[in-house]
Amino acid sequence: MDWLMVLGVLAVILPSLYLYTVGVVSTRFPNLQNKRICLLIAHPDDEAMFFAPSVLALTRPETGNHVKILCLSSGNADGLGDVRKRELAKSGLVLGLRKEDDVFVVENPDFPDSMTNTWDSSKISSLLCAAFAPQLAKSRANNSAPTASIDVLITFDAGGVSSHPNHISLYHGAKSFIEELVAGRSGFKSPVDLYTLTTVPLVRKYSGFLDVVATLASWALGTDMSDKKHPRGLVFMNGAGKGGVLTAWKAMTTAHKSQMQWFRYGWITLSRYMYMNDLKLVKVKGP
Repeated sequence: MDWLMVLGVLAVILPSLYLYTVGVVSTRFPNLQNKRICLLIAHPDDEAMFFAPSVLALTRPETGNHVKILCLSSGNADGLGDVRKRELAKSGLVLGLRKEDDVFVVENPDFPDSMTNTWDSSKISSLLCAAFAPQLAKSRANNSAPTASIDVLITFDAGGVSSHPNHISLYHGAKSFIEELVAGRSGFKSPVDLYTLTTVPLVRKYSGFLDVVATLASWALGTDMSDKKHPRGLVFMNGAGKGGVLTAWKAMTTAHKSQMQWFRYGWITLSRYMYMNDLKLVKVKGP
């Protein structure tokens, strides 16, 4: 009976402490404001399964941000590419994007949806340059500062969260893109900040909101707070109710219906990525 009482108390206290922490993080931690932001993903549903806390936080009207999603495949491994593209657009709106046109899906044989295929980082970089820095060659010839149509690029880190080769490829391609922006021009800084989603060990990955302690400790110990315009680390956490974890769940269950097999319910319930994201600023230099 004593154990049941302890568990009952913890069932009340732990969620309450988490929700209090959500309030502290959302009001006192570094954030991005008035930025043109692109979330770079590999497959439809990545935005909801992995990045929902970031998208929900960054699309809040008071931030002044304009968030877009660029997906490099339609997720057509099972022949559902057209369905999944529509699902991605619907999910984006649930998560706060302004309009369906803010979701772009690339159909290119160079980027097949595959658990075994690694995408060419140079091709990803070239695509990003064409999309966001079409004047790069001209500015390089004039020895002028590089420009881009986005301020922030967000994607997976080198671990890809799930070790998926397509996710990992995005990290290397995005990094190559940032390097290309400043290649051969030591006096200029990249006009685009690259943030990557931190991959955590398996136990933490499935610890749900309880991972808040480890996440905040890692952020506090590893984040340099000296540059407030370009925060070295960002933490976004979902609260309860509308605009929080329930909205993240809704993006999966009502938008990505074709993907909601039994194990997905386990993911959206237990994965810490449905509750929190910690992003790190990647510092790169030109090749």
